[in-house]
Amino acid sequence: MTLIAEDLAALQRPELVTELPGPKSREIHARREQAVPRGVGCALPIYIEHADGAWLTDVDGNRLLDLGSGIGVTTLGHTQPTVVAAAKAQLDRVSHTLFTVTPYENYVRLAERLAEHTPGAHAKKTFFVNSGAEAVENAVKIARAHTGKRVIAALDHAFHGRTSLTMAMNHRVAPYGTGFGPFAPDVQRVPNSYPLRDGLSGAEAAARTIEYLEQRIGAADLAAIIAEPIQGEGGFVVPAEGYLPALQEWATANDVVFIADEIQAGLGRTGTWFASELFGLVPDLVLTAKGIADGLPLAGVTGRAEIMDAAGPGGLGGTFGGNPVSIAAAHAVLDLLETGAPFAEAARIEDALVSGLAELASTHEVIGDIRGHGAMIAFELVAPGSTTPLAGLATEIAAYAATQGVLLLTAGSYGNVVRFLPSLTVTNEQISVALGVIGDALAQ
Repeated sequence: MTLIAEDLAALQRPELVTELPGPKSREIHARREQAVPRGVGCALPIYIEHADGAWLTDVDGNRLLDLGSGIGVTTLGHTQPTVVAAAKAQLDRVSHTLFTVTPYENYVRLAERLAEHTPGAHAKKTFFVNSGAEAVENAVKIARAHTGKRVIAALDHAFHGRTSLTMAMNHRVAPYGTGFGPFAPDVQRVPNSYPLRDGLSGAEAAARTIEYLEQRIGAADLAAIIAEPIQGEGGFVVPAEGYLPALQEWATANDVVFIADEIQAGLGRTGTWFASELFGLVPDLVLTAKGIADGLPLAGVTGRAEIMDAAGPGGLGGTFGGNPVSIAAAHAVLDLLETGAPFAEAARIEDALVSGLAELASTHEVIGDIRGHGAMIAFELVAPGSTTPLAGLATEIAAYAATQGVLLLTAGSYGNVVRFLPSLTVTNEQISVALGVIGDALAQ
């Protein structure tokens, strides 16, 4: 039986069979409030039963369009068949031994593959941990061991994690660090490049950052600069052309390790293997997590061999770092990326989102900036004719979209950015549905 056009269109839209959240979700949420601490926040109390591609289906049977992908984790789609098959097959062989006790080849091979695909042709080494914040912490350890210096510089509007050290590296204290001090010492935050707000060229912004590094910190004490090539929680801030390479050049000249936090932007999301490539950046260390295993916990630190070898035997590792099942899933992810097809999908998604958002901006002056690359696109909300942030409006848009079955994420240091992190399986028709919902929210 052939589906008529209306049926095909319906397959691209969310399907809501109850109010949101539905009765089953409300019941589970009541239990959650008794069993889970309030510090484990909840953006939307809708409890998911299964997922596929760009769709989430909750315990009440509502089908929701997911444009967040677990904050950029399921880049290749929920329950991607090749990844699931690889993980299942590995579970039948071995689930854990601990690589630092009795190792296994797949860990070594994944390290070799990341050396092939991270920026630069220099000799590299990789080791694996569980999460992005853990990768950041280990990169700092390695940089300090290599340079013999102590201070770490992080950029304004950055987000690097919720652990003791990474809290000190974040731009915003609330909610990530409120009440959790004292914070780790020897972390300094420095100005970044934010074209909408500073109006500076890449060279001008780099000169400002470098002046701060030299005058307020001093290269003699600076072990590393860490930067997200495209800032995530900061609102998908894309630096001006030339900014990042200028910082790298200065770092190299001053024995400072340049760390690229590619945890959210890397591995295909921006239409390239790593976002650093978009800016001509060749970092000393590259951090991966999130999309590396398409939903399984894994993170890595890849870097120049001589830097990575600064830590002595036993100085790096962890019980579950490089778990065989996660490693197997990551190999499947890299197999798919190596076909090149995901990069084309990221470019398609960028075209659909940017053109659609530009159309919305032509009638809604509160959209002050549209930015990003690939399937990492955002728009910033400002008072018309200015750059004054419209704090809270992004949350209102996301809340309205949720009532229509479209899951959006917010971001930005001012709480005024709506960001898109869809899986690369999202269709242009699904994007059109989401943009229509956003248009309705703006009209209201």
